[in-house]
Amino acid sequence: MIRYPVLEEKAGIGITAPSSGIPEEMHDLLESAIQKLKDEEYSVVSGDTAWTQEKAKSASAKKRAEEFNEMMRDESIGLIFPPWGGELLIETLEYIDFENIREKWVLGYSDISLLLLAITLNKGIATAHGTNLIDLRGEESDETTRMWKSVLSNKEGDTVIQYSSERYQEDWDFDNPTPHIFNLTEETYWKTVSGHEEKLEGRLLGGCMDAIRHLIGTSFGDVHSFRKEYIPDEPILWYLENCEMSVVELRRTLVHMKLAGWFKDASAIMFGRSSSDIPVEDYTVQDVYQELSEELGVPIVYDIDCGHMPPQITFINGAYAEVEVKAGNGVVSQTFR
Repeated sequence: MIRYPVLEEKAGIGITAPSSGIPEEMHDLLESAIQKLKDEEYSVVSGDTAWTQEKAKSASAKKRAEEFNEMMRDESIGLIFPPWGGELLIETLEYIDFENIREKWVLGYSDISLLLLAITLNKGIATAHGTNLIDLRGEESDETTRMWKSVLSNKEGDTVIQYSSERYQEDWDFDNPTPHIFNLTEETYWKTVSGHEEKLEGRLLGGCMDAIRHLIGTSFGDVHSFRKEYIPDEPILWYLENCEMSVVELRRTLVHMKLAGWFKDASAIMFGRSSSDIPVEDYTVQDVYQELSEELGVPIVYDIDCGHMPPQITFINGAYAEVEVKAGNGVVSQTFR
């Protein structure tokens, strides 16, 4: 059975950087995001790693892991919230105390999704794939982003519904921030390989493929054992997003995941928007999705609100989801059961 943390009102939030921290010249952004949480009456504990960055990481692997372990042990903290993603979180896995992971939320995306998936697969504890802390620093949050609090406040047995965004951000424009940080200029349109309405359901698992693919073949990425122990006889509904892989690298990664058995008994796959979907010799991302759908015999939905082209829906690893896609719009219902 999946175990679900609960974000209590005025909960303690721990800020730590198991991947990348914030360089000194950008500390004002982190300070602004932390102040926003305090304004909403959360108590905030900030670790050292959030404020440092050198050689593509916030600190040594052991220091990053120990700070995370300390926050996991701290009973006053109900949510561990990294400032953003990065590149080398995988270095910390061997030092993280998985035996003592507690039922508290960990929220983030990008490189953080590797840790999220490892926790859920190994401990059966739900984790939250959604906004970064740094993206909450604005005067307000867009409707899709601000759902993170409502989603994490649900209790076991509850159902929460989220809707596709109206618009998304195509490119980052740091020189022209908006009151809600993102420049939401492009019309959101969820697509299906079939070209028709799709209804999907299953246990959610996923994250950024650039990161989570490196769990394959390790003790941290045993999807088969997770299914057997925590969700026997239930299908997996995968949500995935591509940050920087070319179309052919995406194809190689998906074949690798398939050969590793990650897609065995999958009910469907959903893909987030990506700026890396550039054709290679006329081989398009739509070709990749079509081939995968035919090989697995499952529906595929793409350009959903997930990943590096925000805003994004808060997906809960381990939750039971029902998703309906119709006329470019998406409705995601997640039940904490």
